[in-house]
Amino acid sequence: MSKPFAVDWTAYHAKVAPEKRALIDLASGREYSYAQMNERVGRVAAHLTALGVKPGDRVGFLNMNSTDVMEIMLGTWRIGAASLALNWRLTAPELEFIINDSNPNVIFMDDGFVELAADLQKSTDVKHWIVTDGLGGPSPYEKALAAADPILSKTLQQPLEDMAILMYSSGTTGRPKGVIITHEMLFFAATNAASISRIDRQSVNLATMPLFHIGGINVFACPVLYAGGCSVIQRSFEPGETLDAFSNADFAISHFIGVPAIFNALKMHPKNPEADFSRLKTVLAGAEAVPDALVNWWYDRGIVIQEGYGMTETTASSCILPPEHVPSMVGSCGLPLIHCDMKIVREDGTDAAPGELGEIWMRGPVITPGYWNRPEANEESFVDGWFRSGDVGKQDAAGFFYIEDRVKDMYISGGENVYPAEIENVLYELEQIAEVAVIGVEDTKWGEVGCAVVALKDGQTLTMAEIATHVDGRLARFKQPVHMTIVEALPRNATGKVLKFELRKSVPPMLELR
Repeated sequence: MSKPFAVDWTAYHAKVAPEKRALIDLASGREYSYAQMNERVGRVAAHLTALGVKPGDRVGFLNMNSTDVMEIMLGTWRIGAASLALNWRLTAPELEFIINDSNPNVIFMDDGFVELAADLQKSTDVKHWIVTDGLGGPSPYEKALAAADPILSKTLQQPLEDMAILMYSSGTTGRPKGVIITHEMLFFAATNAASISRIDRQSVNLATMPLFHIGGINVFACPVLYAGGCSVIQRSFEPGETLDAFSNADFAISHFIGVPAIFNALKMHPKNPEADFSRLKTVLAGAEAVPDALVNWWYDRGIVIQEGYGMTETTASSCILPPEHVPSMVGSCGLPLIHCDMKIVREDGTDAAPGELGEIWMRGPVITPGYWNRPEANEESFVDGWFRSGDVGKQDAAGFFYIEDRVKDMYISGGENVYPAEIENVLYELEQIAEVAVIGVEDTKWGEVGCAVVALKDGQTLTMAEIATHVDGRLARFKQPVHMTIVEALPRNATGKVLKFELRKSVPPMLELR
């Protein structure tokens, strides 16, 4: 029996449904059929080939959301190379590490990041930087596509286990880890999506989440294109524009994912009462738990928000709460998807009993084969074929999962994972600080923001303004602490580990939270 290979989605749908609408770009108004999209993808592939990109090479994109991103990614795959998703919210030093670790040949970028890239061009070995405006206007990107003779189908038989995307996730040590996402993972994630999220050729996804995130690119942009549907790309979230898109009968948006902050902004926008949600079939919430009150409000509005659980390492395709259990089981992230096994494991490695807290372990074809250049992380994260998530949860007797803590010390700000160790490393550079711990505290706008809990050296003083000055330009804005409190000493256990769970209880009452 012959071995299955990665399929060129765009080329296939261009053959069987060439006039079917594939992509809509909200910011520019551009629309592409599968035939048109296939040609543009082919021009990207041809230009990359001319630049010397070979199978297995990495091709980066540093772009805000646009149809350009989808073309770049699919064109990269067409010639057997892998996409490197770069988070444009990061600072130059943060991106420098990622680029040098992944060693891409080419990086596409929006013209708004030219100044940022100027620093990176000096500190990395990337040969080619290609600028686009993300709107289809005159640019080196559009000029390159116009000059290329398109490659209209995949240039090689590519094994499914080959890397499709390299996506970096911040580690608890502060050093980002490159998560390998294979074509096999994307295929089985698309199958998962079809089975639970009702995706087919008529589906239309609104991509609001950043496409450099696994939630943005794979819930539901990739599964919808795999099925031959259409993705509407929003450059960045703006609640009024999102509500207008839902109301647009021509778009007929059927699928959407957001974080709680997005659903709250949509709820509060003055256009909400007149918005038409009648064409929405599947609405998911990810990244963090959705407050019961918010789920119930939208349920009364006619929208069933299904909570899901997934990680970059699981292609954001682990489990989802079925719609018939909303809102009765709000708080649960649901049942495992068909291609993802899940279990709760005690500290001694044995399976936990129903209702007992433990670490979430997962296995299946949607799970990453490992981290890029990180053998020590692979050793820590995999046990007998199971991936250790680091997240604490429980499973009830009926099989439904509940998340209790997200990677213990991690918090989520505006949908972005924030790992305190990285922030603490930067704050320890301040000579006034004897010891510091960063925790997440509630925030009405972002869900959670950082609070620096500081013990000062004798005779020293420190202000929040000084912290802000120190971290500016060193850390992405969503990582920068918003609050600070000073303590005599951090609470520690017998082995010297800081007891952050105690800080999460004692510190918030001392703050003036927003």
